[in-house]
Amino acid sequence: MDLLRTAISGNYARNNHAFVVNEIGKAVVAGDYAVGSLLPGDVELARRFEVSRTVLREAMKTLTAKGLVFPRARIGTRVTEKEKWNLLDADVLTWHFEAGITEEFLQHLSEMRLSFEPFAARLAARNATPEDIARLYDLADRMAEANSKESFALADLDFHMALLGASKNPFMHSVGNLIEAALVSAFKLSSPVEDETQLASVADHRQIVTAVEAGDGDAAAAGMERVIAVGRDRVSGRISRGRQST
Repeated sequence: MDLLRTAISGNYARNNHAFVVNEIGKAVVAGDYAVGSLLPGDVELARRFEVSRTVLREAMKTLTAKGLVFPRARIGTRVTEKEKWNLLDADVLTWHFEAGITEEFLQHLSEMRLSFEPFAARLAARNATPEDIARLYDLADRMAEANSKESFALADLDFHMALLGASKNPFMHSVGNLIEAALVSAFKLSSPVEDETQLASVADHRQIVTAVEAGDGDAAAAGMERVIAVGRDRVSGRISRGRQST
């Protein structure tokens, strides 16, 4: 849950390596360095960020692992095509939010969630233990009791991650960053706590748990589809209103 907690606290890693990775990563995602272009040389970057060549090389290794750049001996470090970026990586998702998300990005994110979360709910209806169900009800109660968008977002994330756990499919956890990214967008742009839809959102989440408890996979999946769609439309509406006001 580092992605959401970082968005809430605003506290980012402060060591030199993390600083360089963050600054270059943000610049690449924002388009300051175009796809296919070469980054400035090591000497220039080390001077700009006031770090050693060793720190810079390690930062480049990290960015390479995330798919954003590709170093070539005697040529330089080139920005890779966007299709090679690891969009499941928490840092890459964070940089997209900092660059400013679009309705297209939000739509793609929602489509990915729709591809696996309803099925996770269906699996939970088959595999959840009584302890899993009690945990989900408790988290729905936490969402109802939340008195700030921060506490609501954290309870909401805990709910969705607990549902993935209740599916008993360990691969589900690997895509948890996408859920977290979607909730970061909701936290930053439009929270149910702020637009007075909190109780309706809680009711939708509780309906999923009721379906899971009843072993009704179809209802659990449909409930999850509704939760994702409502959240997407709420944030999309805020983006559209913001664009019209500028």
